[in-house]
Amino acid sequence: MTEPTDQHRVERRADRFTERAATRIWHEEPAADNPYLAVAARCHGYELSQLMQRCSFPQVLFLLFRGELPDVRQTQLLERLMIGLINPGPRHPATRAAMNAGVGKTDASHVLPIALMVLGGGHLGAAEVEPSMRFLRKAVDRPPQQVAVELMAQYEELPGDPDRHLVAGFGRRFGSADVLAAGIADELIAIAGVGSVLAWGRDFAAQLREHQMGWLATGVAAAAFCDLGFMPRAAAGLFQLLCAPGLLAHGVELANKPVTALPWISDDDYVIEDEK
Repeated sequence: MTEPTDQHRVERRADRFTERAATRIWHEEPAADNPYLAVAARCHGYELSQLMQRCSFPQVLFLLFRGELPDVRQTQLLERLMIGLINPGPRHPATRAAMNAGVGKTDASHVLPIALMVLGGGHLGAAEVEPSMRFLRKAVDRPPQQVAVELMAQYEELPGDPDRHLVAGFGRRFGSADVLAAGIADELIAIAGVGSVLAWGRDFAAQLREHQMGWLATGVAAAAFCDLGFMPRAAAGLFQLLCAPGLLAHGVELANKPVTALPWISDDDYVIEDEK
């Protein structure tokens, strides 16, 4: 038996691992007769039963990630954002994935994960939200017009690409500015004292209008997350969470329908090459 060379030798890790996992988010009070069962739970110090009685879902979601309950403005902003993003719409690839999974009789527990995998992509997906947050956090102190001019100077128009993104969260969809995304942003900005990032994003999007560009849903989410004080690393998961209800609804809608409920590519669209 040959001895491993230094090149292939595996060194023992010198890291010292903790004895047990710890969290500041959640505390459970163990049952007296079975410590593996909880008789009470607290989220950042708040009794779960009290949260159930006195708080809304947006408030508790905010508490989970921020460690404190939101004020009235923050609650309203998060609630409106949740409604605005509740369904990416049937044109979104993630929704089509959910519909295909549903009509294909995929196990019900797999429909949403399949759709969320597609939603996790970089095109109008969760992977675009964190970069958009980081862009906005850096750009918010600069004049929107100046930022737009600098980015457009670097922009190269490519023929046959109707979904170009100038920067994460801003660009065009199907060859034009996304009117619905802009409308969602306007509803959020209408909240008094909503925050500086959404307002900056509105002004930046206005500078892009002449180029048929503007807000994308990912940019709206990113700006709102900034104003809510969420960390960029949480952005992708939060975006998926907020879009999940619509994805699941579309998948379930087709779950009991025949496969003919969706279009099928005609034979004329296939190219069959002769075997050589």
